[in-house]
Formats: sequence, C-alpha cells, structure tokens
Amino acid sequence: MRIGILGTGHVGRALAAGWARAGHDIVLGSRRPEDTELLTELKELLEAGVRVGDPATATAHAEVLVNATPGAASIPLLESVGAHALEGKVLLDVAVGFQEDHTLTHPLVSLGEEIQQAFPRTPVVKTLCTVDSVVMVAPQSLEGPSTIFLSGDDADAKRTVAGLLTDLGWPQESLLDLGGIGTARGQEHFALLFIGIALATDSFTFGIRVVPRAGA
Repeated sequence: MRIGILGTGHVGRALAAGWARAGHDIVLGSRRPEDTELLTELKELLEAGVRVGDPATATAHAEVLVNATPGAASIPLLESVGAHALEGKVLLDVAVGFQEDHTLTHPLVSLGEEIQQAFPRTPVVKTLCTVDSVVMVAPQSLEGPSTIFLSGDDADAKRTVAGLLTDLGWPQESLLDLGGIGTARGQEHFALLFIGIALATDSFTFGIRVVPRAGA
C-alpha cells in the first residue's frame, strides 16, 4: 500500500520503519525535505526504501495519509496541503496536541474530530495515540497483550487502518473499535493519564489492556 506520513519525528520515523518492513511504499512528508542534517538522520530509512518529500508530495503519493505532526500544528499543515488533495484518502491520525504548559490543545473535543470536521470528504481514523513510538511498531516487546483503539465514522477506513495495525504486529484481538470519531476524545485525553503513568513508572514504553469480567 502507498502510505504518506506527515511528520519526521520519532513517531513518523518509527511508523515508516515498521510499515516499510511490512512491504509498504512509504513517503515521509517534511517541511525541509532537502535538509542535509535531516537526510543524514533518516539514512537507515532511506536505505530501506523510504523516500522523503514535502507534505504535498507525501499526500499525493498516499492511499493512506498519516498525521504524525505535533497536534497544535496539524490543522494548519493539512490546510496548506488542501482539501482537494486530501479528498478520498484515509487519514490515520496519531497526533495529540499540547500547550506549552502541558495542557491539551483540545480539552473539550479532539483533534481527530476537528480534522474530520475540517475535511468531511476525508475519512479520519484515530489510533495509536495511547502508546509511545516503540510500542506502536513493536507491541510484542511488552510482557503481555495490550489493547489499541480505533475511532472513526467510516467502516471501510477503519478496516483499512486495522490491516495496517496488524502489519505492525498488533493481533486482531488487541484491536478495539470504540465507534465514531467522537470517541477519539477518550483516546487523546488519555494522554494526561499516560504521562502520569510514565512518571510513576519511569518509562514511556508500556501498554494498557482492557480486561473483561471473568466469564464474560
């Protein structure tokens, strides 16, 4: 599958590596695609066949476009690409927005909802924002099974994203469909608890698991 990833930080790089290993055709979208320092940092990905272009190039390439940009910058970047360029593509949204004081940029709604409202012809699926970049692409590195969530209004788009999650190593039984894009609020707002757990355990590399009642 052709995947465009907007963002070249830890998350974007991890996802690019994971999906490249699974045989997908990846283009990373950066505002500075010709920057020598950036290309040096991305050397291993480039050697693995991942390409780097500007956000418009990554978007044009993509069947599935991944938003791995800082959440506060996501809407302006997507607007710069343009609604027409995004139309019909599945948009997998990983981002969570934080203010400088570490509060959420979207305390009452979610970035996923805001993106869906801004681009109604682009089905948005929120996922992967409840784990760090290590666990995103290596769920088997955890001591036990974990749960990953999906939120979105389009059933076909969620099926596509679910397939990409299994390509990263997430077994089908770990995927939990929460429902429409409105449920992305719970995923994004979990970031506050995530930080608390990380500070309490001195590690950002952990998962969470939904544990049903015995016998259910």
